[in-house]
Amino acid sequence: MIETEKIAYKNRLKQWALDHIGSRIDAAKVAIDQAQQAANQEEKSSVGDKYETARAMGHLQKDMHSRQLAEYIKELAVLHAVKTETLYTSGRSGAVVKGDNITFFIAAGLGKQQVGSDILFFLSPQAPLARLLQSKKAGDSFTFGKEQILIREVF
Repeated sequence: MIETEKIAYKNRLKQWALDHIGSRIDAAKVAIDQAQQAANQEEKSSVGDKYETARAMGHLQKDMHSRQLAEYIKELAVLHAVKTETLYTSGRSGAVVKGDNITFFIAAGLGKQQVGSDILFFLSPQAPLARLLQSKKAGDSFTFGKEQILIREVF
């Protein structure tokens, strides 16, 4: 790949991640609304505590989805700060690290994903593996799982 192709590739990965997190945010907002509606629609019954328990469960679900939403929003902010227009020589935020049969994009913690025909790992810049890759350059190796990975390219 030439430089412009590498930058375009990183931009595509970043946009894919932005869209993916945006979808998660939308889903969390819908779940929050549904949990609130469920809590509001619970009617008092003759069973007594059933009403309070159902409302409490609805509020717990709403709180859980609200925490998820807050995490997604933080992740989105970190991703927006990632610079994909720069080519790097070592693993850092915004870098693509390619090894034998494995690729990492240090930008957002989305795990193993398929983007087009490529399968790669999206790593949060704060993830332990991303921190390990910060000191690595093409030609270096590291252990991932039980495998020894030779870094072929960083950009």
